[in-house]
Amino acid sequence: MQAPRTSPDRTPRRPGLRRAGTLAAAALGLSTVLSGCDQVADTVGGPDPAPVVEDLAAALSAGDVTTVAWAGDSGEEVQALLDAVVGGLGEVTPVVTAGEVVEDGTDATATLTWSWPLVEPAPAAEGAESGSEEPQPWTYDSEVGLVQRDDAWLVAWEPRLVEPTLGEDEVLDATPVAPARGDLVGAGGQVLVTDRPVTRFGIDRSQFRDAAQALPAARALARLVGVDVAPYVARVEAAGEEAFVEAITYRQLEVPKRVGRDYRSITGALAVADSLPLAPTREFAAPILGTVGPVTAEMVEEDPAVYAPGDEAGLSGLQARYDAQLRGTPGVVVNATPADSEAMVRNRGERELFRLDEVDGTDLRLSLERDLQSSAERLLADVGPGSAIVALRPSTGAVLAAANGPGSDGLNLATFGQAAPGSTFKIVSSLALLRSGLTPASTVPCTTSIVVDGRRFTNYSDYPADATGEVPLRTAVANSCNTAFISQRDRLGDTDLADAAATLGLGVDHDLGFPAYFGSIEPPTTETGAAADLIGQGTVLASPLTMASVVGTVAAGELTLPWLLDDVRATPSGDVDPLSAQEAGALRGMLRAVVTEGSGSALADVPGPPVIAKTGTAEFERDGRVLTHAWMVAAQGDLAVAVYVDEGQSGSVTAGPLLEGFLRAAR
Repeated sequence: MQAPRTSPDRTPRRPGLRRAGTLAAAALGLSTVLSGCDQVADTVGGPDPAPVVEDLAAALSAGDVTTVAWAGDSGEEVQALLDAVVGGLGEVTPVVTAGEVVEDGTDATATLTWSWPLVEPAPAAEGAESGSEEPQPWTYDSEVGLVQRDDAWLVAWEPRLVEPTLGEDEVLDATPVAPARGDLVGAGGQVLVTDRPVTRFGIDRSQFRDAAQALPAARALARLVGVDVAPYVARVEAAGEEAFVEAITYRQLEVPKRVGRDYRSITGALAVADSLPLAPTREFAAPILGTVGPVTAEMVEEDPAVYAPGDEAGLSGLQARYDAQLRGTPGVVVNATPADSEAMVRNRGERELFRLDEVDGTDLRLSLERDLQSSAERLLADVGPGSAIVALRPSTGAVLAAANGPGSDGLNLATFGQAAPGSTFKIVSSLALLRSGLTPASTVPCTTSIVVDGRRFTNYSDYPADATGEVPLRTAVANSCNTAFISQRDRLGDTDLADAAATLGLGVDHDLGFPAYFGSIEPPTTETGAAADLIGQGTVLASPLTMASVVGTVAAGELTLPWLLDDVRATPSGDVDPLSAQEAGALRGMLRAVVTEGSGSALADVPGPPVIAKTGTAEFERDGRVLTHAWMVAAQGDLAVAVYVDEGQSGSVTAGPLLEGFLRAAR
């Protein structure tokens, strides 16, 4: 409410103005003329108004003018008047500086320069050196009048002190102008995330006299839309009298018929049409892309310069990490607006004083291919355990799909999962053995079991009997013979396996601008640990992204470093031995044998270029039970794929059909 204004004359007279300091000189000159050259009148000194103006500027900058000496009003009265004038600008603090002071007898005027930083600069986007261009403050000059009384200068209050065009019945009001949020754009310019229509269901508190009356409606709506009743009722009870308290938001075409029909029977329940940045489907790369929604109280508390209650921002995933880039910078319009309805009639509405245009957010460009991502998610839709499919382009490293199945409970297993890769790691072990002197034709013993330091290792239960005995390394890879690989452990030095892994993209971290786990292989501390590492267990961990990179590197003949964001690319480490053409050719031949004569034979009739592949099964213990991760990786043409299922029968049985389905869909 506008504080009451006092009516005494607070405005100093402003006849002819002249600069401070010249008045005394003029008076001296006049006195000399009148008295002749033999008399000089004493000049009358007085208080200097400049310090008073300086103190006023400091008080206005601090927002507390109660200690200023005012003419005709108390400091508390002027504080109320000032608060009423500037309250509509929000919590912003001006910078006020004192300028030129002009005296005229017992009156004076001074210039005040105001600078209102109405829009905070956007924080620096991820990877950027600085934020966006500094928003221009609202800057202008105003005049303040002073009167001298009893050897002291007093400040006269009037609205024009704050803004030079303000009338007695006007106040300032700032309206933010929201920028358009940037989209998430995929391969070929396909828009992945953009504003899509939604419907928000909630309780309108203004429909109730008090909070207690709204609670039955809140309970009814919570039950109707299926949200937790007690927390929602508590939010409605704590909300303001005019608040709309949202219970749930649906995509416009996904509102359940029962909700759309029955909410109307609940007093105070509203359905509000709106839009939100959304992907094509609820599941589409959700753990990676993230969500946008109302900022949390914690976000406002941690960064009040950026977020305010009611703002919307990225809450998770890429939407949160690149929020500064995507959100843009809001604009603002400042109006002189009538202080009350009577003033509105007299002044005929509001006047625009300042406008700062909004700066829309910048799109985030990704490598995801919309159709391949959707295909991967359709294939995983009925998989119960946690699961993932990652596909990338070996020639460039572009991540084309990174899908997580519904059993992943919202976790990003695709690029950040950490699990033993099982026999898919034999791609790495094969490279290490090739470097030790073996060739694909070298014979190795594929026995039914092998004992290392008291621990017995075997092959999988239905391992083909005709692939046992002294077999070429190529056959051991094709059929995934554990015992053959373990029998060659003494050929490798302490770091040979880790070095081979690094060549193929496993175990060397890179910052890709999104959560990415590149795997690890710790130096074994026991003989059994070294044996287990050779078959992708022991200390070896990897993500589906890593294993897609491994098979992609073999297909490309050089290290394939994945990337998802257009502007964030990793570079190979100079300490890693590159893959030679001879090594790549040998590995491709052995992985082709997996398809033509081994555990990946189901891929033999997939149309298109020849497929290379490797299956994998890794034992692990959970809740006292021994279970198995199911893996399969493959490459066809310029496409590399990794499939992972947290609990499965085997790589070929569980992961194999998913990989085959993806390759066929990709064709």
